[in-house]
Amino acid sequence: MHIAEGFLPPAHAIAWGVASAPFVVHGVRRLTREVKEHPESTLLLGAAGAFTFVLSALKIPSVTGSCSHPTGTGLGAILFRPPIMAVLGTITLLFQALLLAHGGLTTLGANVFSMAIVGPWAGYAVYRLLRRFDVPLMAAVFFGAFVADLSTYCVTSVQLALAFPDPGSGFLGALGKFGGIFAVTQIPLAVSEGLLTVLVMRLLVQSSRGELARLGVLPQGKRPTTPHETSAMGETPAKQQTQETQETHREASA
Repeated sequence: MHIAEGFLPPAHAIAWGVASAPFVVHGVRRLTREVKEHPESTLLLGAAGAFTFVLSALKIPSVTGSCSHPTGTGLGAILFRPPIMAVLGTITLLFQALLLAHGGLTTLGANVFSMAIVGPWAGYAVYRLLRRFDVPLMAAVFFGAFVADLSTYCVTSVQLALAFPDPGSGFLGALGKFGGIFAVTQIPLAVSEGLLTVLVMRLLVQSSRGELARLGVLPQGKRPTTPHETSAMGETPAKQQTQETQETHREASA
């Protein structure tokens, strides 16, 4: 949903930049504190940023002046919360504008607002709501990533409709046209992104369980012993104690 360089009127471009700035500044403070207090999280932060960069670079032409693509922001929002994702998303959009001609500098504020601010907040809100109602982790991750993607495309449709209202039906008519064209490609992309995010989260659970517990994605505390692990380790202490008691009684009777 990157809006192309120079596509928005100057007043709109400036307004979206002003609207995005406070979120990015707040995110920089949160990111600085995270790295200072937990330097071990740097690797996972880099992975979240790379995930966003790669997915959002896979663009499909959709609407004149914009495109459809995954966003990859749901994962970072779930791991590090939306303020930090605002910074990672801004860095991603800036590098793509400079190196890939994907998006632009004049439309950076609008793209940041849709993909790096609204998307992460919407996806994270859905994720937290589902987890509060004890929805399984991977299902919550899927819907969080799905909503982060779709909400980004909805905001981009609003931005384009505000800038280019329909001559006959005005803003609402333009919103319906932009949103309808985007939906053809964006809904399947959102489903695919949700599934891919679940796959990545499964890998992180296996490789970075301690870090995910610190971040609140996994519960803190000792992991319960599974039946497979019990059989692998042998008999449980309670069963061993019962057997020892029986042997003591037999020896006493003899």
